[in-house]
Amino acid sequence: MQKHLLFLIFAGYFFISCTQHPGVDAIDADSTAIQAINDTSLAKHMGILASDDFQGRKPFTTGETKTIHYLEEEFSKLGLKPGNGNSYFQEVPMVEIKSVPGNKLVFQGLKGAVTATYLENFVAGTKHVKPSVHLKMSPLVFAGYGIVAPEYHWNDYAGIDVKGKTVVVMINDPGFADSTLFKGKNMTYYGRWTYKFEEAARQGAAGILIIHDTAPAAYPWSVVRSGWSKSKLQAEKADNHASPAIVEGWITMDIAKQLFKLSGQSDALFTAAGHKGFKAVDLQATTSLTIHNQIKKSVSNNVIATIPGAERAEECIIYSAHWDHLGIGETVKGDSIYNGAVDNATGVAALLELAAAFQKSAHKPGRSIVFISFTGEEQGLIGSEYYSRNPVFPANKTVADINMDMMGLAGKTKDIIVYGYGQSELEDYAEASAKKQGRVIVRDPVPSSGLYYRSDHFNFAKVGIPSLFTGSGVDNVEHGKEWGLKEVAAYTKSRYHSPQDNFEAISDRTGIIEDIRLLFDMGYRLSNESTFPKWKKGSEFMAAREKSLK
Repeated sequence: MQKHLLFLIFAGYFFISCTQHPGVDAIDADSTAIQAINDTSLAKHMGILASDDFQGRKPFTTGETKTIHYLEEEFSKLGLKPGNGNSYFQEVPMVEIKSVPGNKLVFQGLKGAVTATYLENFVAGTKHVKPSVHLKMSPLVFAGYGIVAPEYHWNDYAGIDVKGKTVVVMINDPGFADSTLFKGKNMTYYGRWTYKFEEAARQGAAGILIIHDTAPAAYPWSVVRSGWSKSKLQAEKADNHASPAIVEGWITMDIAKQLFKLSGQSDALFTAAGHKGFKAVDLQATTSLTIHNQIKKSVSNNVIATIPGAERAEECIIYSAHWDHLGIGETVKGDSIYNGAVDNATGVAALLELAAAFQKSAHKPGRSIVFISFTGEEQGLIGSEYYSRNPVFPANKTVADINMDMMGLAGKTKDIIVYGYGQSELEDYAEASAKKQGRVIVRDPVPSSGLYYRSDHFNFAKVGIPSLFTGSGVDNVEHGKEWGLKEVAAYTKSRYHSPQDNFEAISDRTGIIEDIRLLFDMGYRLSNESTFPKWKKGSEFMAAREKSLK
């Protein structure tokens, strides 16, 4: 899961009182359909998708070929129709780049130097599709959070020209440290590493280095190291990605502090960067780096299947889950296959369970039900971004996206988390379905991790389609909340984005079953209504929806 989930363990826990949405329960899901969602078939799908034979399901590999054809076969067996004309596949042109930087990154100051070692305390790569790129004696500038946000009266690049320079920036946004700024602890898109790379490019920077800090990043350095030690994928572009900064990367907090000291600055600079009116600081140092690339252009595939609606087939509800993971990489504890059982064989298996349930329902859905398994999520939501720009089903006819990613971390629970709570009326539908199970929905316990911006539903939201992303609850029905939190912590520390995310490590799938049944009930209801759920007042995605429906 690209969004680097979890991190619930560090935060409080809040229940939500929600008003049931008008028109609820127009047609109840029947028991035959609900029972079609079962552990036997779920375990089968998860075990196959997360097996060593599928080699970590990385795009452009044998693992992709096996995964997409497995999904094609299973959807076909269930009687679903191809979702893209006569094909179950939507080709996504992509570029694979294996960037190999020099082993040392040296920051040269007036009174000495600081040296960082590749993977140990720095990572770097490039999006430029060329055999090699060079950063030569590039001046270093500390640009705070690296944010330009007019609506918050914030501009970290005000008064400084960074063309040809390398900016050093902090992760997250100012609200993480000061709840009166931005949206407080609710991280905005400005806090995402993707935004920081994008803004540095707009400013003309030659390089950008993000300072890693575990709490505001919501994941440890090992996750950064794991992701950047392998080849990376990106959407293919006509200009061969000439616009991003030449070098993009991360450095550890320890290296950042050493760099500040070299430049005659102190750790107080981090605090100063969180105040309005902060001015970027010339660090009086330079750096150079050469990166050699191995390049491969090809196509990956989104997998799309559909159940045509019985009454309003032109309108659809989408269920989504990314099929890709990290493939084969660094050996950890004697294993180099990153199987991705939780992330995201759980979500893909859930798609198949939902498809079976809808097919066995006595009352067929009035609207079409579309199942999409995306490629390239781990590389930056590539497959869903491509789909949102090249939709098979028009945005103004797409009722909602319900996204599934990393399910069932704490077994069967009394709760289910809604990320980005307050965004859309889909939360009210989720609350009504949870109530039928005797469960409650809860707010994101760690809103500063910005998970609403970190999975494939985000690209649907950007084009105005109401999108729901739920996460595993933690209040285990037998062992309680503290036990559930420990289970999440154990996964995050020892298995997340590592070769230890294996199917055999998942001992309890009852929570996954419950969550799938909840999402089925919710989608079934949506499929038999004639209204469209709306974005709530204050959502940044409302304008895009209003525009698409005109």
